Amino acid sequence: LKPWSEKDLCYFNMYSLYRSVSQKWTCPLISVQPIRGLVDEKFQIAVTNLPPNQKVTLHSLHQSDDTDFWEAFGHYVSDEHGSVTGFKDESLGGTYDGTEPVGLLWSMRPIPGSRHGLRLRKRDIFRPMEVRISVYNGHLSQGFSHQAPLATSVTERWYVAPGVKRVNIREKEIRGTLFLPPGSGPYPGVLDLWGGGGGLVEYRSALLASHGFASMALEYLAPEDLSLEDTDASYFEKAYQILNNHPMVKKDHLAVLGLSLGSAITLNMVSYSKVIKPQCCVCISGSHLMPVEKSLSELFDHEDKLCVNEDNQVIYRNLILSLPCQSGKVDVGRIKCPLLLVNGDDDQNFPAVESAEDMAMMMDKAGNRHLLEILTYPDTGHLIEPPYSPHFRATKYKLQWTKERIVMLWGGQTKPHAYAQEDAWKKILAFLWQHLSAP
Repeated sequence: LKPWSEKDLCYFNMYSLYRSVSQKWTCPLISVQPIRGLVDEKFQIAVTNLPPNQKVTLHSLHQSDDTDFWEAFGHYVSDEHGSVTGFKDESLGGTYDGTEPVGLLWSMRPIPGSRHGLRLRKRDIFRPMEVRISVYNGHLSQGFSHQAPLATSVTERWYVAPGVKRVNIREKEIRGTLFLPPGSGPYPGVLDLWGGGGGLVEYRSALLASHGFASMALEYLAPEDLSLEDTDASYFEKAYQILNNHPMVKKDHLAVLGLSLGSAITLNMVSYSKVIKPQCCVCISGSHLMPVEKSLSELFDHEDKLCVNEDNQVIYRNLILSLPCQSGKVDVGRIKCPLLLVNGDDDQNFPAVESAEDMAMMMDKAGNRHLLEILTYPDTGHLIEPPYSPHFRATKYKLQWTKERIVMLWGGQTKPHAYAQEDAWKKILAFLWQHLSAP
């Protein structure tokens, strides 16, 4: 072999320098857009500067307001350009599969070793849900904390849009929070009733305000010194009047939205109250088989008769179905406003589907069936929440009457439940605007 000339050595050194610089500037990059957005907005994830056909894992990590860690992950293979795009490429495995742009959110689950029976809920709505999105070499399913990611980005998911105002409601023993959209108003109003878990749950109302509604989250299960025995229809009527008379709320342009027990109460109020006269109402996973004659305590009289499955999970729907109901139904034939029912056909907490069918027959007989719209989603459970919320088939739960801590079975399968939440939210917002936007 001939020795290299000075010119050859010069070319070799230039080539080596080029390779060194090239490798330095082609490390994997990850982009998440938008970096900040509402929780019901989709995001786009793109990874570039990978070798072609490289196996990688996209991983999400979130620490909840309860300090628990949640994660999701998908397995991908980069294309011939060394890229992975979450909104068009398929996950080959992980906590989700297929083309799922937001699978890293709705398929989240507690990390291994976490407390049993967790549920992810936002408690401080003025702090974002921060999600760390990382890309790892290879197809990983565990041990993420022991591996160095190739690249990482952090995205913020908010329940409140910029300019949304939070107003504490503390009058006439009513306890709630009113969220007002940006601007001068007035806005159509929504009275927001959560379920039997109790407490003041604000995140759905905050999100409704981010979409233009003055939404009031109402605490109604034993707020402060008010007992269940003392909480009756008048409590909800006072809350309705407070919302309707607020200067930033468009008078007589109100809806009532309930989930679970909140839906049962909604059906009672719009059927019998002479004060609560909304323009429409939405009932998610509810039932008309829980009438209230005097106080809310009636709804919990039978909690000592719960039945469980082989995993010691409570199936609450069986209790409701076992109650003598022929003379104990809410007379939904009295309803005079449009009613949207949103149900999952695998609801293990309430007999929502059976109730919807019976309500349709009752309203048909009464002549108000034209007011009823029913959405039923396959393989969907009880907790139909805003889009991209993780699915919980069973979680820990404290019974209101006995204060016993149990594991409640909610039902549903992760992917179809996620699809239902996304579709239902769009249709709920459209339904509210349709009936509340009239002059």
